[in-house]
Amino acid sequence: MHLPVSPDLDPARLSGVTPLPQWGVLRAQGSDAATFLHGQLTQDFALLDLSQARLAALCSPKGRMLASFIGCKLSQDDILLICSRDLLAATLKRLSMFVLRAQVKLSDASAAFALWGVVGHSTAPLPEQPWSKLSPDDGSHWLRLPPALGLGRALWLAPLTGASAAQPAGPLLEPALWPWLEVMSGVALLSAPVQDAFVPQMLNYESVGGVSFKKGCYPGQEVVARSQFRGTLKRRAFLAHSSAELVVGQAVFHEGDAEQPCGTLAAAAACPTGGWNAIVSMQISAAAAGRLHAGSADGAELQLLALPYPLLDDV
Repeated sequence: MHLPVSPDLDPARLSGVTPLPQWGVLRAQGSDAATFLHGQLTQDFALLDLSQARLAALCSPKGRMLASFIGCKLSQDDILLICSRDLLAATLKRLSMFVLRAQVKLSDASAAFALWGVVGHSTAPLPEQPWSKLSPDDGSHWLRLPPALGLGRALWLAPLTGASAAQPAGPLLEPALWPWLEVMSGVALLSAPVQDAFVPQMLNYESVGGVSFKKGCYPGQEVVARSQFRGTLKRRAFLAHSSAELVVGQAVFHEGDAEQPCGTLAAAAACPTGGWNAIVSMQISAAAAGRLHAGSADGAELQLLALPYPLLDDV
């Protein structure tokens, strides 16, 4: 289900555009670009067409997420991966180690593209389905993202030429609103403080289009598949609210165990009506009962909220 927009928030205030300097662009070009990424990431890039985007993760051999991306094809041999800028350099270096004889060139293309977030009315031309893609004749590309609070969201990108300051039409959002809406969508893009902390299902990636269980091998696939099919997953992502500031990477404690953390904050942002919201990856058993605290056993109390999407029971 979708959470309703708070009555304290004017929906018009939540409709507009904002630049995304916190995100970067990794580019894969060449005749083997799709097959190379298909063999490295959790999603199917071999069959990805030009009207779709993909949520995907790069995992270690132990199945832990090293980075996550919103990916799309500009053409059959030109693919963009949008990720947290603080992980881009390390991700580019790691992927480059496995290129070998593949006909693919990997590069940091962050300076070559304008990246903007779009919320509300301006997303109207896009299909409603998350991870759909629209490429108008003006050279821009629109990627539909999962909604937040019932509001449509999209990623807008376009190549920069010279001193061009390309951007989508619409009023500027208050800078703090986009990261908050990211959190409220329930879909966390990985950032440096939580690198190597989660298998994809710990962030609900299998339920939001971030894992394909029908594709071939990739690093960590055995662990990811085993977590899904053998029922061994003990952690999930939850939405939470606190009256105090929350920080990505903070440990979460259950009142019944002051020593051993039961979870980690995967994403956090200030709520415009007060307090903070977060995506918390934590033990399912701890979420079921008792009070939760961030940072320490007597830290800020967390209140769990309903997720805006259903979790998949099976695949």
